Amino acid sequence: MKTDCPSARFARSRVGSRASCLLSIAGVLALGGCASTTEVKIDSLSKPKPDAAVSYQIHSANPAVDENSLRYKEAASLVRTALSGKGLYEAPAGTKADLVVDLDYGLGPPQMKRETVSEPVYIALPGAVHYETVQVGTDRNGRPVYQAVAVQDPPRNEIAGFHDYEVTSVVYEKRLHLSARENKPGEEGRPPSEIWTIDATSEGQSHDLRKNLPILVAATIDYIGTDTHGQKTITVKDASSDVAFVKKGL
Repeated sequence: MKTDCPSARFARSRVGSRASCLLSIAGVLALGGCASTTEVKIDSLSKPKPDAAVSYQIHSANPAVDENSLRYKEAASLVRTALSGKGLYEAPAGTKADLVVDLDYGLGPPQMKRETVSEPVYIALPGAVHYETVQVGTDRNGRPVYQAVAVQDPPRNEIAGFHDYEVTSVVYEKRLHLSARENKPGEEGRPPSEIWTIDATSEGQSHDLRKNLPILVAATIDYIGTDTHGQKTITVKDASSDVAFVKKGL
């Protein structure tokens, strides 16, 4: 999908709008540097009035995943840290937890993605001419003689328009799913009641799931036990305090 700066109702021109967009980006880069960010889609649900529950046991929701594998242990450690940020703790061995938290994560197959990219086209314009008063000599009495001379400013580049073209790239979807249910037997053949659930996904050219999991887990912290009322997109700085928090661990 092609994206541009939003145009005001009385925008003077398409070029002016895009030029303003470029200037805004340049200002951000000058002030804060080029920080790496990841767009994460969040979709969470929660019971309207869940019972108080602070302890949990964590399990893999995917039977094909070995809970003794290093990858799973690393993912579970990230989730434990995120849950601690919401006041939850893992029940000690031999004690009954309030909740069972199911964990699932994975990497989707490669997909082709087409995007429209806009590049500015510049033209060189001659610099403006102004006049400066300079001393050009002295008179017979030795007094300085001044004269106005024309001085041209350096040439400048100006945006003349934009060149649009399509690029095709291979992207991968990284996903994380967490759900919490009551830690008690189901009734009348029904499974235990689900307290909350949250899905986080990101899409990009990287297929390094291990690198992206801390970002996905960090993105869930503010939405665990809440209802987003549909999917929403947030931006996570890869070097944010939340990402550093889940990486540090308990």
